[in-house]
Amino acid sequence: MTTIDWSELTHAYGSAEDIPGLFARLGGSEDDAVWQELWGSLCHQGSVYEASWAAMPVLVDIALERAPGGPIQAVTMAGLITTDPDEDCHKRYAREIGQLLDVARRLRADPTQDAHTFVYLQMAVLAFEGGEVWAEALEGVNSEEYDLECPECEEGLYVAFGSYGIFTSAGDYVTGPGKENTEGRTELIPAVPDALDGIGARLHGEAVECGQTEVATALTYVFGKASCPSCEAVFTVSEEIEKQWI
Repeated sequence: MTTIDWSELTHAYGSAEDIPGLFARLGGSEDDAVWQELWGSLCHQGSVYEASWAAMPVLVDIALERAPGGPIQAVTMAGLITTDPDEDCHKRYAREIGQLLDVARRLRADPTQDAHTFVYLQMAVLAFEGGEVWAEALEGVNSEEYDLECPECEEGLYVAFGSYGIFTSAGDYVTGPGKENTEGRTELIPAVPDALDGIGARLHGEAVECGQTEVATALTYVFGKASCPSCEAVFTVSEEIEKQWI
């Protein structure tokens, strides 16, 4: 941090001169609050700033435990930063990205990781590898839904596969009028794991390999089939997700 003039850089709230002080506070009882400030400044609502990229060497030090703060937070923040398509920054920080990829893979393989953390680490791995769409789109696995449009009639749909059930809904199934009944819903058809290919096969296989059965099951719906409750068109969920992120 001593070689960077943070006052010349900006983040979500203006001057980044406060960033060194925030990193310096890590390693104590305030860590959760400090990380919240760092996320808000460097990755506000998924945005990336010049100070975000400048923080990559610091995040590497934390990820490699050469500095306090928590490797998982450092890796997942760096993963989000790396989804920024700035080619010059990717070249400038190629060494750091490679180091973070190694740490992310190791943390992801830890059998004690909870499902949500595993998904965020998987997103980081994909980001460091240049995985584009799924480095961001995989977050829907944690929220247990995707907000999509029917490819035929363009009806707004929710594809849900969590605590509310497993279905496609026309309209908000949580707060809308359909909350108490199943009208306007159709069933999801999960993909057969052995029939998956490409990114679907990879993501499902790695979830299984790491003992993340809950994530693996969710992925069968993400890469499975859905039908529109309004026009009955059948579509592949993952294809519509990819269209949304391109």
